[in-house]
Amino acid sequence: MTSLETVSEVRSHGGVQGVYRHASAATSTDMVFSVFVPERDEPMPVLWYLSGLTCTHANVTEKGEYRAACAEAGIILVAPDTSPRGPDVPDDPEGLWDFGQGAGFYLDSTVAPWDRHFHMRLYCLEELPALVGAHFPVDMARQGITGHSMGGHGALTFALTSPGRFRSVSAFAPIVAPCQVPWGRKAFRHYLGDDPAAWRAHDTVALIEDGARIDELLVDIGTADPFLDKELKPELLEAACTDAGIALTLNRREGYDHSYYFISTFMADHVRWHAERLTQ
Repeated sequence: MTSLETVSEVRSHGGVQGVYRHASAATSTDMVFSVFVPERDEPMPVLWYLSGLTCTHANVTEKGEYRAACAEAGIILVAPDTSPRGPDVPDDPEGLWDFGQGAGFYLDSTVAPWDRHFHMRLYCLEELPALVGAHFPVDMARQGITGHSMGGHGALTFALTSPGRFRSVSAFAPIVAPCQVPWGRKAFRHYLGDDPAAWRAHDTVALIEDGARIDELLVDIGTADPFLDKELKPELLEAACTDAGIALTLNRREGYDHSYYFISTFMADHVRWHAERLTQ
């Protein structure tokens, strides 16, 4: 098992908030992630948090305001990075922020040059859980997953394509139909090639249309989100869940935007919702 380098550890809410680095076989780069471990004597459920475009582990770790709720519920929260990084890792050829480093889209690329490093699905679903399970007091039989924007896309697609793995699934402002919006089409074309049929396995709405199922979803979205109509399109998720019989709680939060001011306001609600399903 790969060893961990401790970047930092600090006391918080009775537990320990840590940041760690390791050499990843999945991405062929060093990867950094954060873990909050409450002060408990027994193995605890784990809630995976997947971040959005341009983010690292640090955004939610520093702004997410989850620790008090996780400490109270006895839930470990793990936040990976959003992509491989480094001088040898390719980036957006146009120098833009919505693709390349910081924008791995939680899939495994099949197209050069991205296919050398961009294996975020393999990293998040296999390599990182094995590492976390070996080094932290996690009960892997009780896993939940959540995320923001691109990370909400990752959380939903991971759950839909990993039946029975996650007891609870939620998202903040997720990209629910990347095949139909500019962010997703740009990323999928570069990472997966030009055939839209290959994209459907990484699209929440398409997966549900094609028969993938989970029991229930919690989604929060802000009515003042500037990306609401062009990139997020929650109405498509609402329609797909209705047709599929998936219990969707879709909270439209009046006046909230896409930022961590929005996420931090409702993060404790999500942690408690996951706790009801993970700690029974």
